[in-house]
Amino acid sequence: MPLIVVGGGSRSGKSRHALELARSKGKRLGFIATAQAFDDEMRDRIRKHQHERSSEFMTFEEPFELARAITDAALRCDVIVVDCLTLWVSNLMLSERPVDAESLVDAIRTTSAVVILVTNEVGCGIVPDNALARQFRDVAGWLNQRVAEAADEVFWMVFGIPMKAK
Repeated sequence: MPLIVVGGGSRSGKSRHALELARSKGKRLGFIATAQAFDDEMRDRIRKHQHERSSEFMTFEEPFELARAITDAALRCDVIVVDCLTLWVSNLMLSERPVDAESLVDAIRTTSAVVILVTNEVGCGIVPDNALARQFRDVAGWLNQRVAEAADEVFWMVFGIPMKAK
């Protein structure tokens, strides 16, 4: 099934656009959340996202095993939004697990659902001042390139406006 990537900077409208796309592509809607609520600020962000998608989306929380979560969610959903890849990368790196882009793409390609991946562009700013942040930027950039290459459609969000790149 189709793979759609929605990327952009912080607060660019990525999640909103991904939800709109999902609603236009199917009836049984799924949402895979990769965020982990380690503090009050993150819990508040998660609550806001939950409110935005309301109960029309079946939510699956999976901070690590994203390929498996997509495969499982596709059994119950026509369209799956994954929000977001960069938090997934962060989760994996901080737990010293590998980021396996190929297994992720394979899982998406073998599923019956439309998959919409939300991801942050982290390479447009200044070069980070520490090795972990530079490694994160590089891994996220390589992952974004791989999923964009495999995608049927790619949207770049700028100031809330989706620009179709592919």
